Amino acid sequence: MSGFFTERQMFVIFPMGKKRFALPADQVSELGRQKRGEEDEQQKFPHTTPLLTGVVVHRNEIVPVADIAPLLAANDVIERKFYLVLDRPAKGKTSRTAIPVTGECELVKAERLPTEPKLPAYISGRLSLKDEIVEVLDFERLMSAEVPA
Repeated sequence: MSGFFTERQMFVIFPMGKKRFALPADQVSELGRQKRGEEDEQQKFPHTTPLLTGVVVHRNEIVPVADIAPLLAANDVIERKFYLVLDRPAKGKTSRTAIPVTGECELVKAERLPTEPKLPAYISGRLSLKDEIVEVLDFERLMSAEVPA
């Protein structure tokens, strides 16, 4: 290693296709189940925002749903029955966004390693976990990334 020390942080790890990714745990407020015909069922509507696939009413709040799978895993994603609900700063308040996941999430405490120049701008670091490197996502940059056609 390069001799510098960074503080260990908490991360939520989740699978997306054949890879696993991480988000800082302080951005994730909960893991919620997608329900059919109930409050948390996704509603679709016409729009032009990349990665946004609709909204859910979650805890009496309208929450946009961002499906990040097309950018991270293309067609390599199994059915997702849960949402990771993220709290994001927005104009002096907190806004929420839901990300569909399989539900196979894990909370880990790890040291964030620097990213590599060849990785996309939405990767803000890496975690070395046993025999796996997990990329840490910068959700704001991810939402502004170009989605493959």
